[in-house]
Amino acid sequence: MTGLANVARGEAEIAVNGRAMLVRPSFAALVATESEVGSLLALVERAAEGRLTLAEIEALVWHCLADRPDDMPRADLGEALVTQGIGTALPALRMILRQALAAGQ
Repeated sequence: MTGLANVARGEAEIAVNGRAMLVRPSFAALVATESEVGSLLALVERAAEGRLTLAEIEALVWHCLADRPDDMPRADLGEALVTQGIGTALPALRMILRQALAAGQ
């Protein structure tokens, strides 16, 4: 990747169609995610049990993308997750979930 992420701030990187993108799980991003998929704590529990859906992963990453390009529709992210393999999003997903649980610690 390109070194965009500041791990100390809870950031991560993800590639979408060859574009390095910064994932920043801010409070506003987590609230937006929660309004779409429901309780973040329940989501974390499902993740721990290996029961996250592709739609939930897409929502988490989408809402946490910092400076999302105007020319990138959400469907591009979902397609990239499938094409590249969900495993490529796991480091960013772990960081988002970690921030959701431990923010402020």
